Amino acid sequence: MKNIALTLASLWLALAHAPQAMAQASCSSDGTPRPVAVFERFISADCESCWGDAATPAPSTKAGALVLDWIVPGKAGDDAPLSAAASTDALTRLQALGRKPPISTDVYVTPVDLAARGRLRVAHGVAFNDYVGTGIAFTPSPAAPQRTATATPLAFYLLLVEAIPAGTDGTVVPRYIVRNQFEGTWPLAQRPARSKGKPWAWMETRSMRIPDGAQADRLHLVGWVQDASGSIVAAAQSVCR
Repeated sequence: MKNIALTLASLWLALAHAPQAMAQASCSSDGTPRPVAVFERFISADCESCWGDAATPAPSTKAGALVLDWIVPGKAGDDAPLSAAASTDALTRLQALGRKPPISTDVYVTPVDLAARGRLRVAHGVAFNDYVGTGIAFTPSPAAPQRTATATPLAFYLLLVEAIPAGTDGTVVPRYIVRNQFEGTWPLAQRPARSKGKPWAWMETRSMRIPDGAQADRLHLVGWVQDASGSIVAAAQSVCR
């Protein structure tokens, strides 16, 4: 627990200060293009053929979308072909989108508000004892409209994602399996944290468990912030350099 706490402390500093300040948080969204959409594929754990389908829907390579693969628990339970990667988080996400669990593959695309209301940053440290320290920070744009104390809070989502290259693990297309999820809210009526010489920003750090079967060296973070209407106002993903 002490090592996890130190990792989280490192991430807090890395989120609050310059990215080069803490080498331990070398995986971050710094310098990456702003995503224009979140492209989500929901795959039934019962549908083994869906996993290896060469016609799997995908965004244009020039679209700049974040791609996620959610493995939805199937009717066969633990006996489902894809049950090892299935997650109840997928059911929670479907419920939030008002969609039913698919029998094969379902796709949902959410655009990111390009009239940027702020900048999102995600970062994570090195894996330790099946856990990784993660962080997310949102800096509101100075040009964003002033919000009142009665305004609804922003919701944030932080996902631990495993990138599986095409031609491995039985898939002929690249996959981005959601392995863990953390979500919360930031009250707009409460002024966020501020570090010396830096703008105001909401921040959150936590350790996330790496599920059995996931390869730590293939993990990265995906995060986004959305308003009460469900509109995504900022999104980001980490890259390990």
